[in-house]
Amino acid sequence: MKHTASLIVTALTLSVALPVLAQTSTPHIDQRQQNQQQRIEQGVQSGSLTPREAAHLEKGQAHVRTMESKAKADSKVTPHERKRLAHAENVQSRHIYREKHDRQHGSNHDGMKDHMQQHPHRR
Repeated sequence: MKHTASLIVTALTLSVALPVLAQTSTPHIDQRQQNQQQRIEQGVQSGSLTPREAAHLEKGQAHVRTMESKAKADSKVTPHERKRLAHAENVQSRHIYREKHDRQHGSNHDGMKDHMQQHPHRR
Protein backbone atom coordinates (compact mmCIF):
# COMPACT_ATOMS: atom_id res chain seq x y z
CA MET A 1 0.00 0.00 0.00
CA LYS A 2 2.83 2.39 0.89
CA HIS A 3 4.50 1.58 -2.41
CA THR A 4 1.31 2.37 -4.35
CA ALA A 5 0.83 5.64 -2.48
CA SER A 6 4.45 6.55 -3.17
CA LEU A 7 3.99 5.85 -6.89
CA ILE A 8 0.84 7.98 -6.99
CA VAL A 9 2.61 10.90 -5.28
CA THR A 10 5.55 10.58 -7.68
CA ALA A 11 3.24 10.44 -10.70
CA LEU A 12 1.30 13.49 -9.53
CA THR A 13 4.50 15.41 -8.86
CA LEU A 14 5.84 14.61 -12.32
CA SER A 15 2.55 15.45 -13.98
CA VAL A 16 2.74 18.93 -12.45
CA ALA A 17 6.50 19.45 -12.76
CA LEU A 18 7.07 18.31 -16.34
CA PRO A 19 4.71 20.83 -17.98
CA VAL A 20 6.36 23.62 -15.97
CA LEU A 21 9.80 22.48 -17.09
CA ALA A 22 8.61 22.26 -20.67
CA GLN A 23 7.26 25.80 -20.53
CA THR A 24 10.61 27.25 -19.43
CA SER A 25 12.65 25.10 -21.77
CA THR A 26 13.79 27.01 -24.85
CA PRO A 27 16.08 24.64 -26.77
CA HIS A 28 15.23 26.14 -30.17
CA ILE A 29 15.97 29.65 -28.94
CA ASP A 30 19.17 28.52 -27.24
CA GLN A 31 20.33 26.74 -30.41
CA ARG A 32 19.65 29.80 -32.56
CA GLN A 33 21.59 31.97 -30.11
CA GLN A 34 24.53 29.58 -30.31
CA ASN A 35 24.37 29.47 -34.13
CA GLN A 36 24.24 33.25 -34.38
CA GLN A 37 27.17 33.58 -31.98
CA GLN A 38 29.17 31.19 -34.18
CA ARG A 39 28.25 33.22 -37.28
CA ILE A 40 29.62 36.36 -35.62
CA GLU A 41 32.84 34.61 -34.56
CA GLN A 42 33.28 33.18 -38.06
CA GLY A 43 32.77 36.64 -39.54
CA VAL A 44 35.46 38.11 -37.31
CA GLN A 45 37.88 35.29 -38.18
CA SER A 46 37.26 35.59 -41.92
CA GLY A 47 37.46 39.38 -41.88
CA SER A 48 33.91 39.84 -43.17
CA LEU A 49 33.06 41.63 -39.91
CA THR A 50 35.02 44.56 -38.59
CA PRO A 51 35.61 44.76 -34.83
CA ARG A 52 33.10 47.58 -34.65
CA GLU A 53 30.45 45.55 -36.49
CA ALA A 54 31.13 42.52 -34.29
CA ALA A 55 30.75 44.63 -31.14
CA HIS A 56 27.44 45.99 -32.40
CA LEU A 57 26.20 42.47 -33.19
CA GLU A 58 27.35 41.21 -29.77
CA LYS A 59 25.25 43.94 -28.19
CA GLY A 60 22.24 42.66 -30.16
CA GLN A 61 22.95 39.11 -28.97
CA ALA A 62 23.07 40.34 -25.38
CA HIS A 63 19.70 42.03 -25.87
CA VAL A 64 18.12 38.75 -27.02
CA ARG A 65 19.68 36.92 -24.04
CA THR A 66 18.22 39.55 -21.70
CA MET A 67 14.80 39.14 -23.29
CA GLU A 68 15.05 35.38 -22.82
CA SER A 69 16.08 35.73 -19.17
CA LYS A 70 13.15 38.03 -18.49
CA ALA A 71 10.77 35.62 -20.22
CA LYS A 72 12.04 32.76 -18.05
CA ALA A 73 11.97 34.79 -14.82
CA ASP A 74 8.44 33.73 -13.89
CA SER A 75 9.19 30.07 -14.71
CA LYS A 76 6.93 30.12 -17.75
CA VAL A 77 7.71 31.26 -21.28
CA THR A 78 4.36 32.13 -22.81
CA PRO A 79 3.55 31.71 -26.51
CA HIS A 80 3.59 35.52 -26.82
CA GLU A 81 7.08 35.68 -25.26
CA ARG A 82 8.29 32.92 -27.58
CA LYS A 83 6.96 34.88 -30.55
CA ARG A 84 8.75 38.05 -29.40
CA LEU A 85 11.98 36.11 -28.89
CA ALA A 86 11.71 34.52 -32.33
CA HIS A 87 11.14 37.96 -33.87
CA ALA A 88 14.16 39.41 -32.03
CA GLU A 89 16.29 36.50 -33.23
CA ASN A 90 15.07 36.99 -36.81
CA VAL A 91 16.02 40.67 -36.65
CA GLN A 92 19.42 39.79 -35.21
CA SER A 93 19.97 37.15 -37.90
CA ARG A 94 19.26 39.73 -40.63
CA HIS A 95 21.69 42.15 -38.99
CA ILE A 96 24.40 39.49 -38.94
CA TYR A 97 23.81 38.68 -42.61
CA ARG A 98 23.86 42.32 -43.68
CA GLU A 99 27.01 43.15 -41.75
CA LYS A 100 28.82 40.08 -43.05
CA HIS A 101 27.90 40.90 -46.66
CA ASP A 102 28.34 44.68 -46.72
CA ARG A 103 31.83 44.42 -48.25
CA GLN A 104 33.53 46.06 -45.30
CA HIS A 105 36.67 44.18 -44.32
CA GLY A 106 39.68 44.58 -42.15
CA SER A 107 40.12 46.63 -39.03
CA ASN A 108 38.37 49.84 -40.09
CA HIS A 109 34.69 50.54 -40.61
CA ASP A 110 34.77 52.52 -43.85
CA GLY A 111 36.25 49.85 -46.12
CA MET A 112 39.29 51.97 -47.06
CA LYS A 113 41.78 49.24 -46.22
CA ASP A 114 40.54 47.05 -49.07
CA HIS A 115 40.40 50.00 -51.46
CA MET A 116 43.99 50.96 -50.69
CA GLN A 117 45.18 47.37 -51.15
CA GLN A 118 43.48 47.19 -54.55
CA HIS A 119 44.79 50.59 -55.70
CA PRO A 120 48.15 51.24 -53.94
CA HIS A 121 49.18 53.80 -56.57
CA ARG A 122 46.40 56.16 -55.39
CA ARG A 123 48.02 56.93 -52.05
